[in-house]
Amino acid sequence: DSATVFPGTVHFEGTQVSEGRGTTRPFELIGAPYIDPDDYASALNELSLPGVSYRACVFQPTFQKHAGISCGGAQIHVLDREIFEPVLAGVAMVKLAFDLYRDEFRWKEPPYEYVYDQNPFDVIAGTNRTREAFEQGATLSEISTSWQAPLDAFKKVREQYLMY
Repeated sequence: DSATVFPGTVHFEGTQVSEGRGTTRPFELIGAPYIDPDDYASALNELSLPGVSYRACVFQPTFQKHAGISCGGAQIHVLDREIFEPVLAGVAMVKLAFDLYRDEFRWKEPPYEYVYDQNPFDVIAGTNRTREAFEQGATLSEISTSWQAPLDAFKKVREQYLMY
């Protein structure tokens, strides 16, 4: 399950929100001490994203971000892997944490891994556009629509390499 959601919830590594490291459900449990789990999970479920549901939860990481501190948040549950869009689901989770808890939410400061001169979220996302879209108030729909042209171009290049 963690591997299924990882392509989306890995984005939390670029924030001060826990991605569930130090729990038995890394990348499935997302939260921070300031997040109201009921409000957060409810807002996520209202998005009606394909193949996924969110459950309000409180967890306490044993290491890394917020170690030993109770974090409110949500557990991501994949209901249908065929229609689940992990990046969309994970980006929606980050966007809602940013929107709902703007006073407390923080981007992680560099360095991240081997990169010392870029915002860690931007490194993970592969661009600064997603973070800047959050900061400029773009909707989730506007953000995901902005991905379409590059995805179409990638799919066209990829075709020649598909064997099956």
